[in-house]
Amino acid sequence: MRVLKAISELGYTPNRTAQALRTGSYGVIGLLTQEIRRTGEAHTANGVIDRAAQLGYSVTLVQVEHPHTPQVYKAVSLLSQEDIDGLVIVQAGDANANQLSLPPNLPVASSDSNLVHMHPAASADQVGGVRKAVNHLLDLGHRTVYHVRGPHHSRSAQVREAIWRDVLTKENRQIPPIILGDWSAKSGYEAGKEIAQNPDVTAVFCANDEVALGLIRALHERNMRVPEDVSVIGFDGIELGEFSFPPLSTVKQDFYGAGVGMVNLIHRQIQGDTENLHITIPTQLILRGSTAAPAAR
Repeated sequence: MRVLKAISELGYTPNRTAQALRTGSYGVIGLLTQEIRRTGEAHTANGVIDRAAQLGYSVTLVQVEHPHTPQVYKAVSLLSQEDIDGLVIVQAGDANANQLSLPPNLPVASSDSNLVHMHPAASADQVGGVRKAVNHLLDLGHRTVYHVRGPHHSRSAQVREAIWRDVLTKENRQIPPIILGDWSAKSGYEAGKEIAQNPDVTAVFCANDEVALGLIRALHERNMRVPEDVSVIGFDGIELGEFSFPPLSTVKQDFYGAGVGMVNLIHRQIQGDTENLHITIPTQLILRGSTAAPAAR
């Protein structure tokens, strides 16, 4: 775990307690996130930092290696002891509010965790996004759609699998066995090696773009063509997908907008606003070269 504290442009850190006595605010928002090496977390953190600065707040950032409950609990305890006006939680895995012992009067906003059921949240429309992705593949003529899912502890992975199942069930399609990934291109690559051995697979919905890119690499190495032999669609809309071969069809979500939205929710709570504190951010289906109608068999 690493703690990064913003320092003012003038080169000093004011006494926050004295500042709070004068203004009623510490001028600081806490940010808890998984390590920001991944694209989504990085863009979300940028949204938090930029919007906080616009509203006059600095940001104290705590990163956890994995969003497992003990690490998240420790990080929340650390941030709760800081002089902060609110807490943004980007990922808390399967932890709930009772497990984290969040201070009762501290404004909180979250995304991608079970906290969205009990606290204000800015979340992507994952339900609509997954429906668009899976229905797109079915509309192309694929009999069913395989799924490489994200890690078990991730609420996003759970939602994406559940909606994938729901779409196939409603369309009376066979539900293939799940292939487990972990958000990484490497896990997608391993899934691709498995899929290449199954001649029944014609379409795959990957839980994120990195998994999809790894899967496509494995298929290419085994002389399988995308999309002629297997159509592949991802989720997230990372920039790299536009430049892959073939360019990746995906569902784009606004990570930066989620960060901005969570800070807005914190600010509204600080101002005493308690109404309509859940924001759903639209997702967009982007069709490129990695999906097509199945080849005649």
